[in-house]
Amino acid sequence: MPAKTKFEVKLGPATREAFGRALVELGRENRDIVVCDADLSHSTMTTYFAKEFPDRFISCGIAEANMTAIGAGLALAGKIPFVSSFSAFAMNKGFEQLRCCVAYPQVNLKVVGTHSGISIGEDGPSQMSIEEIGLACSLAGFVVIAPADEVSTKALVRAAAAHVGPVFIRTGRPKAAIIYQPGQKFEIGKAIELVEGSDVTIIASGLLVAQAILASDTLDAEGVSVRVIDMHTAKPIDREAIHRAASETGAIVVAEEHLVDGGLGVRVAQVVAETQPCPMEFVGIHDTYAESGQPDELLDKYGLIARDVVAAVRKVLARK
Repeated sequence: MPAKTKFEVKLGPATREAFGRALVELGRENRDIVVCDADLSHSTMTTYFAKEFPDRFISCGIAEANMTAIGAGLALAGKIPFVSSFSAFAMNKGFEQLRCCVAYPQVNLKVVGTHSGISIGEDGPSQMSIEEIGLACSLAGFVVIAPADEVSTKALVRAAAAHVGPVFIRTGRPKAAIIYQPGQKFEIGKAIELVEGSDVTIIASGLLVAQAILASDTLDAEGVSVRVIDMHTAKPIDREAIHRAASETGAIVVAEEHLVDGGLGVRVAQVVAETQPCPMEFVGIHDTYAESGQPDELLDKYGLIARDVVAAVRKVLARK
């Protein structure tokens, strides 16, 4: 577990880009890997796979529900299919098929949503997926993953391919801050403690992991010892890490680029209530849709940057 160091934001590739590159690597290693896309391959980055393995790529057109059912059929035929579209389309348009064709029979389908959250920016609210973690977690038997950077995305896409059963992975459009060095090990359902701390814990996912580390730096300068945890897997969630954080630090802030209602924070709070109750605060999108705009401006306006995490920590410490 790394000691406390000053975090410098250096941008790496978007997590959607890392997903596309990981697919190609998997395709070279395993001929059972097949990919379906809903007419967005140049945006989801499945285009890399399509160019190298055209015989294992299916363009399903603008028909996410059908794409999901096709993917389920491929899984039942013994393939390891990845189906991909913008998260808003993959999850919302394909939800009935995800429930009936994938979750209920527990087929080995991997669903990857790109352009998640409000950081999609100018494309606007119709394409901003702020509900999909809650929706995916409601599907029985699904694994639900939200990686923070290039290294974690590539590793967790590999873990998803190796896992037998349905998986949803959330990826994003903007370049993501580099959190991990190559070679970092990841395990489904096992959180990673990035910063040691004893006064309060910030549990974050996706783009908010970097903001959580920046917040910990600000608070460290004020003498507040902040633990930072990357909860890359929302389901199955790392109950041990949450219980330990509640027991050892006595206060928790959850930070995510998702609706507070139904997101990672709700899942963390459930574990806290069941194991070790403590004060909690939540940084996320509060019962609203965003608007079209520059990604950084939107994250600022809707309270999803380090400043907001710092404010939540101060608030939870006052209740501790």
